Amino acid sequence: MIGSLLYLTASRPDILFSVCLCAHFQSNPKESHLFAVKRIFKYLAYTPTLGLWYSQDSNFDLHSYSDADFGRYKVDRKSTSGSCQYLGSMLISWFSKKQNSVALSTTEAEYIAVGSCCAQILWQKQQLIDYGVCVKDVSIKSDNTSSICLAKNPVHHSRTKHIDSRYHFLREHVENGHIVLEYIPTEKQVADIFTKPLDENSFSKFRRELGLCELE
Repeated sequence: MIGSLLYLTASRPDILFSVCLCAHFQSNPKESHLFAVKRIFKYLAYTPTLGLWYSQDSNFDLHSYSDADFGRYKVDRKSTSGSCQYLGSMLISWFSKKQNSVALSTTEAEYIAVGSCCAQILWQKQQLIDYGVCVKDVSIKSDNTSSICLAKNPVHHSRTKHIDSRYHFLREHVENGHIVLEYIPTEKQVADIFTKPLDENSFSKFRRELGLCELE
């Protein structure tokens, strides 16, 4: 069942977080995990005509949303990174992934998430260049001001030395102008749908902003 749902996440980003969370327990599932998976199937049965809409009038403005949920995963207290990339108004990629190490602060978790998002953006920029489309100053929207300041601060403070150096390439690309970090309020952070469970109203709002609509 998990394998089928993971395949479906290629066209239904709204179930990505739930499916990935259930996948963590597939080696030793309990009855509660089976119940959660069945709830996902019920949701899919209730929304069979929901799909991504791609408009031919959209532009080639590449931008992204990045978010992290600090330490919510109670098994090992690792944070969850989530991001989504848009080309104009069209959703072109998305991911939800548990971070490799335990973050010691919200800033660290958000900074690692933005770094992963930056790597995805740089790959997409190169893909667009291969198609003859040059994109500059790609914005990454985050709802954590501390991680934005950390990426823009040229001083390597002692309190940030424990953050893996491979994520500090984000700062280099910000300084070079390849990436622009922007603050966005939490209530407008679309990537929340990939990092944490949401109430019905927030879930429905972010689902619409992903471009999912009835395709009847």
